[in-house]
Amino acid sequence: MLLMCAVIFGFMWFNAPSEAELAEQQRIQDSIANAQLNAEKATQANAAVDLLTADELSQLKSVLASLDSDSTQAAINTNGVKLSLAGGEVTGTIDLGDAKVDFKEVTADSTANAALHNRAVAAVKSALEVYAKNGSFANCLTGTDQVVKLQNDSLAIEVSTKGGTITRASLKAYKAYNAPCVEVFTPGENEYSFMLSNNTQRFDTRNFYFTPKQLNDSTLLMQLDLGNGSKWGLKYTLVPGSYMVRMEMVQEGMNKIIPLNINTVDLNWHQKMARHEEGKMFEERNSAIYYKYWGEDGDVEYTKENGNDEQDIKDKLKWISTKNQFFSAVLITDSCFTGAQLVSKEIGKDEADYAKYLKDMTIHTVIPYASDKAQPASFYFYLGPNRYPTLSDYDKYSPKEDLKLTRLIPLGWKLFRWINTGIIIPVFTWLGKFISGYGIIILILTILIKLVLSPLTFKSYMSQAKMRVLAPEIAAINEKYPGDENALKRQQKTMELYSMAGASPFGGCLPMMLQMPILIAMFTFFPSCIELRGESFLWAADLSAPDKIFSWTTQIPLISSYFGNHISLFCLLMTVTNIGYTYLTMQSQSQQNAMPGMKWMMYLMPLMFLVFFNNYASGLSYYYFISLLITIAQTYSCRLFVNEEKVRAKIAENKAKPRKKSGFMARLEEAQRQQQQALKEQQKRNGKRRN
Repeated sequence: MLLMCAVIFGFMWFNAPSEAELAEQQRIQDSIANAQLNAEKATQANAAVDLLTADELSQLKSVLASLDSDSTQAAINTNGVKLSLAGGEVTGTIDLGDAKVDFKEVTADSTANAALHNRAVAAVKSALEVYAKNGSFANCLTGTDQVVKLQNDSLAIEVSTKGGTITRASLKAYKAYNAPCVEVFTPGENEYSFMLSNNTQRFDTRNFYFTPKQLNDSTLLMQLDLGNGSKWGLKYTLVPGSYMVRMEMVQEGMNKIIPLNINTVDLNWHQKMARHEEGKMFEERNSAIYYKYWGEDGDVEYTKENGNDEQDIKDKLKWISTKNQFFSAVLITDSCFTGAQLVSKEIGKDEADYAKYLKDMTIHTVIPYASDKAQPASFYFYLGPNRYPTLSDYDKYSPKEDLKLTRLIPLGWKLFRWINTGIIIPVFTWLGKFISGYGIIILILTILIKLVLSPLTFKSYMSQAKMRVLAPEIAAINEKYPGDENALKRQQKTMELYSMAGASPFGGCLPMMLQMPILIAMFTFFPSCIELRGESFLWAADLSAPDKIFSWTTQIPLISSYFGNHISLFCLLMTVTNIGYTYLTMQSQSQQNAMPGMKWMMYLMPLMFLVFFNNYASGLSYYYFISLLITIAQTYSCRLFVNEEKVRAKIAENKAKPRKKSGFMARLEEAQRQQQQALKEQQKRNGKRRN
């Protein structure tokens, strides 16, 4: 190895070039580089020179003449091209970034740098195309992007001169999980614009720079001065002490630009809906595009809350909204929207901004328009919370029809919604006027509900007591008429016993069933109650979110999407209490006729509730926990006040009385008799066949 290394290094040393040879190699390389540079210069000098045609130059002068180029700013000023018309001649410069070219050089027949000349010509042609496409609006394509602020006690908005639209809307009274306040609109995440058109051109207002004119503390006019007496703008008025913004389309002399045969304007609205809550699951599940059909009887509908959805609506609409769990942006028109195309897309888990956003929503609709009217269209923008009393008050903004803005709050089907809006919410709101702690309000509300339902609870317990007293007699009937062949006879005798004793097997179930609508109504109320948002009680920091006492990062197979990766203490307490109540119920009922496995199923249900409720609002679990405790207390109270000996004596008294059969019982017994007769005849026929 040493000999090999010595040979290699020796060979390299003997064959190394001398200094003279190195200098000669450098001279050759420099000569080649100079030759290439001279060749490029010659190519540039001999390249074909692009020129503006006579038609293009004439069109450029026509565009400049039609624009309002008054003082120091060039009439065309876009993408580095700054041109104006003076004495019938075009003057100005073209800034290409690495060089600046005078317009006189652009129109020259020859140039020392054809490549640079051609780039300048291409820039002028591009600017000419933009201005020719935008007509009278072209002069508004350039300007300074600035914001003007309006605010009241509840809402602060920022209106941008670029597009003349609301780019930020902040709700002062509400905090986001990662920000000091909730923003219904955020720059870069929300934009809307109007698409005006004539017979040959379309003008998208988001491309233009508006001139702001603040009329007073609450009113702002964003205006485009199109020259020749034509003006178009949007006037915003922030309604004092509310979440409403009045938006009016105002114009002058627009019939010079847009002919009268154009009677519609397109409205495009895009929003990438940002998260406001720490728990994304329920916020995403309650995010959708809502809309109301036009007219007093118009229903409120919405896009699918889970997955992607596209809807093409042909009917007239009164309002359209982008809505999430607790906040909404609602655009309400004074006239109507003529149809709409709605697109709602979920943010994929593999996308970079999955953790930041909920949905990507796009709305396209059409509104009536007339170029000769000073105010062709007007709207209200509601930018605020999904709070029932607040939304209910805003129906006054549409005296001709009920806006039904409260439908933005998911309160369940008709019966459950009626319970929530007619009973629960009024009582809840009334208690909120006197009590500041919402944990105490939920406790008082639960007690009031249980007091109202206590007669049903007592009736259910009485029915269970009667069934326990009758258990030995029912067992005797079962022993007397065993087997499937006596099933009808056994059932008939059992029903006769119930009838004589004044008892019913459904007596315990029916009162419980009558309570179910209230339980389901509360299930829909608490996750949608914005009053609970951010309100703490005991260890729960937020009654509208799970009260996590322990969390982990791994996912539990099959149930993680429901259970989450945490334990909620109120949900755990509810489950333990539910198991205790189940044990108490099972002990108080007769088990002689219990179906096999029913006891196991009864204890499994509370564990299933633990899985499904662990990720729900802690206020809901707290309500069910308190409700179960009160139910257990009521059960023990009934045991103290109900004497089963008296119940047994009452049943014996009922048996001694002649009882008139009800129509239902008479029909039931007749049906049983006919069924039994048919069974006997079938058995006879089968016997004859065997013989």
